[in-house]
Amino acid sequence: MARTMIGKVVSNKMDKTAIVLVERAKNHPIYRKRFTISTRFKAHDAYNTAQIGDVVEIAETRPISSDKRFAITKILEAAPKSEEAKL
Repeated sequence: MARTMIGKVVSNKMDKTAIVLVERAKNHPIYRKRFTISTRFKAHDAYNTAQIGDVVEIAETRPISSDKRFAITKILEAAPKSEEAKL
């Protein structure tokens, strides 16, 4: 079964590729304080449907390019439309 993660799209400027920011919480090994670690993954978006701010689910796939190993499977939550986009 492929590894899946949920993250937020931070860039979609490349063709058929979106950069997804995945955040997770981790405990410090000595002090036990929780802190967040964020990782950016390049994910395949075949139809360029993901927009900046969308919450998406990505799944691990075969290597598509030298640094693209994930594909967007679902758009869970669309980004809110801004007033500037309407003008």
